[in-house]
Amino acid sequence: MKELDIATLLAVFQEMLGWTLWPLVALSAAATVAFLFVLWRDRGVVARRLVWAEAIGLAGGMAAVLVMQAVTHSRFADLGGPVDWLLVVGIFAAGLIGSAVGAYALLGLLAGAPQRQAEAGARARAVRA
Repeated sequence: MKELDIATLLAVFQEMLGWTLWPLVALSAAATVAFLFVLWRDRGVVARRLVWAEAIGLAGGMAAVLVMQAVTHSRFADLGGPVDWLLVVGIFAAGLIGSAVGAYALLGLLAGAPQRQAEAGARARAVRA
């Protein structure tokens, strides 16, 4: 393999992930679109939601490594060299980021738009008057 192009990467990913490749691509695209929508609707990042999404992301990273081990029928003892460990770290990072983005989007869609301080204050003053 002298050249690395998109077709080669696609073939390798198809071989590694099998039938799960395209559902994962679709899920990633949907999570990204939902995440961007929630950011646009809320006009920024909501800190409380971000912390929860990061915690869920850690669990997602661990799950990604465990799924990788189940799919490849390997154990940590089978990891040979530094490249293998870098691949495991990369899989953990991809699972962490993907889970955090998906969780933030899902939490944002379920919670709805946060009330702004000015809007809440105006409503409170209107009720008292």
